[in-house]
Amino acid sequence: PGDPAHKAHYGHILGDFTWKSVSGRSIGLKPVPLQSLSELERCRLQDVAFRRLLRDRDMGCHISIPKNGHKHKKSLRQKLDSLSKEKSKDKEVTPLVFGVPLCQVISNDRTLKQRHDPPWEGHSDPTELMLSFLHLTTSFKRTNREFSSSNSSLSSSEAPNESTLISTADAAPRTRRRGGVSVDCITDLDDNQSRLLEALHLSLPAEKACSRKKRCDKKLSLNPIYRQVPRVVELCCQHLEKHGLQTVGIFRVGSSRKRVRQLCKEFDRGWEVHLDEEHSVHDVAALLKEFLRDMPEPLLTRELYTAFINTVCEEHQEHALQLLIFLLPPCNSDTLQRLLHMLSTVAAHADDSVNCKGQKVSGNKMTSYNLATIFGPNLLHKQKNPEKEFTVQSFARAEESTAVISVVQKMISTQQTLFMVPADLQNEVLMSLLESDGDVVDYLLRRKFTLPKVPPGTLLHCPQTKVKDFILDI
Repeated sequence: PGDPAHKAHYGHILGDFTWKSVSGRSIGLKPVPLQSLSELERCRLQDVAFRRLLRDRDMGCHISIPKNGHKHKKSLRQKLDSLSKEKSKDKEVTPLVFGVPLCQVISNDRTLKQRHDPPWEGHSDPTELMLSFLHLTTSFKRTNREFSSSNSSLSSSEAPNESTLISTADAAPRTRRRGGVSVDCITDLDDNQSRLLEALHLSLPAEKACSRKKRCDKKLSLNPIYRQVPRVVELCCQHLEKHGLQTVGIFRVGSSRKRVRQLCKEFDRGWEVHLDEEHSVHDVAALLKEFLRDMPEPLLTRELYTAFINTVCEEHQEHALQLLIFLLPPCNSDTLQRLLHMLSTVAAHADDSVNCKGQKVSGNKMTSYNLATIFGPNLLHKQKNPEKEFTVQSFARAEESTAVISVVQKMISTQQTLFMVPADLQNEVLMSLLESDGDVVDYLLRRKFTLPKVPPGTLLHCPQTKVKDFILDI
């Protein structure tokens, strides 16, 4: 791979971020959503963003890539709270959502979803169907090189039976794989299979994401990562976007503490909670704030606290914020994107407006500044030290509070572009991959060329009948 002739074989054209695949197709890199990148690309993007911050910018502080599920020592307040909870009679089960690390919350959600969802015609999930489908097409391709997916049909005698499909699967158990189907030999995949993998397969994160191995020991998938947003966050955002956009003082007006506590218990016990119009908008808003406030690690992480604060002084603040977001673990960045999208939608309805019938519609009065004032301290803060008094540091903390609000407000107003990966960063990611494995780069280029116009996460969230229809279309 280090041979210059090998690199020339992949036809990288300098200057306009255009690449040429082995098949001769020219692919011009354009800004793409962060969630459309494969797991391997997102991991390399962290390294690229880290080098950019160290090379091109002086953030005035130490910067490191946050660890997914990194544990911090409990404060005295947290220890006392945990002791009181242990003595409380209300604590019947271990909480699954509130006060739990974000990566563990997502893992718990996935386990509960698998438990509640019925099997799909003998397959536990869509990735199982895709595994069988992929082995079926691969097996048939070996016997008939001129296979046509549009007009050919399989006879019952030619199709491999179910036991054959199982025996041809990889020996490693699925629970030890990074995804339902991992691409182990890229050159064995043709364009149709490449498109199928991209269209259907969204890699699941590791089952035990909090106990990560060293990066060099991990086998990263070449497919997009399954969108990692906690169910409680998704349900709250959907409810507020549907029922709360015209609610004056949303996130500011008080809620029923009793009802919010009951909702917390239901989520913590793994119940199937459905938020509808009967639930108060203010209760749901308080529930969302409660989740963010109770996270052991803030969404923007403590490691990057000072770096985010210092972007206020940056000439190109949006670009600096973008690089820092690329450093976040996927579960943090995905959750942040969902939250910022909802807050941006709320802010867009802050002012009074006139509907199509000429009637005046009152706004919710929650501008991006007002929302940043409420959510800033929950998203971006340092570990509290109760031993220090508010004396000499009080003025400095007031300045930091102002900076926190400014940073979060900037994120809300620029959320549409913050999570778009520019062409130059994609180019640098592919260059780093080219040094290690050119076949991987060629597969990623073919995937970009044949990328279906399907939003990340759509297929695994849509009804199963639609997934089957999509397979037939391919």
